[in-house]
Amino acid sequence: MRVRPLPLGDHQVWPPVVLAPMAGITNIAFRRLCREYGGGLYVCEMVTTRALVERNPKTLRMVTFDADEFPRSVQLYGVDPEVTAAAVRMVAEEGLADHIDLNFGCPVPKVTRKGGGAALPWRRRLFARIVRAAVQAAGGLPVTVKMRMGIDDDHLTYVEAGLIAQDAGAAWVALHARTAAQRYSGTADWDAIATLKDALEIPVLGNGDIWEATDALRMLVHTGADGVVVGRGCLGRPWLFADLAAAFQQAADGFAAAAVDPRWRPAQRLPRLGEVAATMRRHAELLTEWLGAERDGCTDFRKHVAWYLKGFPVGTQLRRALAMVSSLAELDDLLGKLDHDAPFPVEVLGRPRGRTNSPGRVALPDGWLDNRDDDTVPTGAELDDSGG
Repeated sequence: MRVRPLPLGDHQVWPPVVLAPMAGITNIAFRRLCREYGGGLYVCEMVTTRALVERNPKTLRMVTFDADEFPRSVQLYGVDPEVTAAAVRMVAEEGLADHIDLNFGCPVPKVTRKGGGAALPWRRRLFARIVRAAVQAAGGLPVTVKMRMGIDDDHLTYVEAGLIAQDAGAAWVALHARTAAQRYSGTADWDAIATLKDALEIPVLGNGDIWEATDALRMLVHTGADGVVVGRGCLGRPWLFADLAAAFQQAADGFAAAAVDPRWRPAQRLPRLGEVAATMRRHAELLTEWLGAERDGCTDFRKHVAWYLKGFPVGTQLRRALAMVSSLAELDDLLGKLDHDAPFPVEVLGRPRGRTNSPGRVALPDGWLDNRDDDTVPTGAELDDSGG
């Protein structure tokens, strides 16, 4: 395994680690917090092409970046080639971002039911038209594709979609190695990432079940992928990017073979509860700064509390109070009541974080599976609002 920077247009991403866009999570505050720990590419929340073209105020606010954030990366969701092209052209001409990722991996029923997200690559001609339109409208900005393996085990699309994206000019393809039917359940099929890597000439990134830095290296050894996409593994643990940076540097310096040795462990941050509390305070402060109001920042922060405190010995009442915090002063008071010397709960390492659910039947438009070459834009699938 050779570990090298990930090419993205004129830029080289090092380490070859990408923060997956997550609705309500990867805003400018969370991205800054993660960037303070390590390098890589940090993608903002997914925005819809129609909302961007129509200059929806919420969407325009989501497409904001720190002055020192580079390359600026935005993920777009769209189902109409013309609207997608208009949105990409707007990003390019107005200098809104330096990289555009296209979402074809969302498994949420309200999206797939209308033919969007992970359902769309099944309609291969429409998929090709969207990716080609985005690349042609990008004015030289790199365009990449994020997708899943397919709708379900009987309707896999990832190899064909990867070849189509490559032919259309995509700079790379990232594969979440689950089907839409799996949602976030079970185990990611890393063999599928290896299959896609063997089929393509452009870089392939792997996504799925990267909970620790060692998982990222194991994925690269197993699949030959060019980089990794990290999602739920960093929830409540922005310092994971420090672990990833250290592990990838060790691999680049010649320790790659050790990635398959279960006895080898790169340096790993295991912060005591006091350091976690300081990170929580920093996160809430950044959210307050971004949203412009202390109450709004603290309210948005509430969803992160359980992730930060997972496994730590914190009483039920204190957890509940932290999850209802409304001001930074209140947060400071509650954080001061934590046992700052409590060691990191190593039993949670390597365990799933964030949402987990059961597999299920994928909601699709009537007749969606009947004709793969139908490139009609699905009715009502163009969303006019962004976010979760």
